[in-house]
Amino acid sequence: MQPSNPHILRVDQFLSELDQFDLVIDVRSPAEFALDHIPGAVNYPVLDNEERAKIGTLYKQESPFAAKKLGAALVSKNIATHLENHFLELPREWRPLIYCWRGGERSGAFTHILNRIGWKAKQLEGGYQGFRRTVIDGLDQAAGQFSFHVICGMTGSGKTRVLQEIGALGAQILDLEGLAVHRGSVLGNEPNEDQPSQKGFETALWNALRSLDPAKPVFVESESKKVGGLHVPDALMEKIRNGSCIELRSTTQTRVSWLIREYHHFLTDTDNFKRKLALLTAHYGKVQIAKWNEAIDAGNFPELVEELLVKHYDPSYQSSIVRNFPQYRIENFVQLDDDSDEAFAIAAKAIVGKLGVQLAD
Repeated sequence: MQPSNPHILRVDQFLSELDQFDLVIDVRSPAEFALDHIPGAVNYPVLDNEERAKIGTLYKQESPFAAKKLGAALVSKNIATHLENHFLELPREWRPLIYCWRGGERSGAFTHILNRIGWKAKQLEGGYQGFRRTVIDGLDQAAGQFSFHVICGMTGSGKTRVLQEIGALGAQILDLEGLAVHRGSVLGNEPNEDQPSQKGFETALWNALRSLDPAKPVFVESESKKVGGLHVPDALMEKIRNGSCIELRSTTQTRVSWLIREYHHFLTDTDNFKRKLALLTAHYGKVQIAKWNEAIDAGNFPELVEELLVKHYDPSYQSSIVRNFPQYRIENFVQLDDDSDEAFAIAAKAIVGKLGVQLAD
């Protein structure tokens, strides 16, 4: 039986020891890092995107030995650069965790050099793949551990704003739209921000849930299975949809006012607004889309927003909420008086009180 390597962090120790490291270093290529990574990790690649592709081609077309020779040269050069740029001022007590794709040679080389220098570096067993299994297992477990209070409400009712107020009161919240960087409708893309990858979204979900207490309820908005282009894991979505529901209601006038404030970027970038509305052509036809575009050109935004609510968003909400949230009851609601900060704070307190959630002093 081989002795265990003291410089390896086993996957089953990962969660209990993660916060003990001073820094988590992802040595994969920038492209790999951008798709998903351990939360809080920094990217010090031992091979950049082009170098990684070059090594892969050499491995396939010439030989593994040729690829390893060039790879070792590039890795050594890049580690030296990282040492000079990032490590020279660090104390001996500094403890990093290093990982690559599967806990192989890239992270092994980096970890070996740091330990030879005198730092107490560890390499994550299984690398990113091991971490990914931790995320998938964690999300499955969370679906069984947590209970959810679902804030329902028509588009423009201010669910996200109230959710934030509930969080400010000290209750636990899960902001799916914030994690997905999307507001959950055809117009929901955040300006100048891309959504994460599906894996990145799941990692963000896992990381948010691991900071919450399963013994206490979690408030969440009613969402469809997809938030923009991202899919909420099935087991978690099923648990959310079976949670207790309370509806946030407001007048059409208040909803229009709130939406114009929240989606003001469409008023200044009308071409983008038109591109988004064009996605509804299959539902409403070219004639209707042309009329909405005319309203945009004329600056009739309040009238346009109200028509979109009445014709598109409200019917969709009414049909889906009863079908997808079995605990929804029409009589269980809180009224939002207007779209002022005070009104949202009052509504948040009313929701927490109505559901009997005890907040910490």
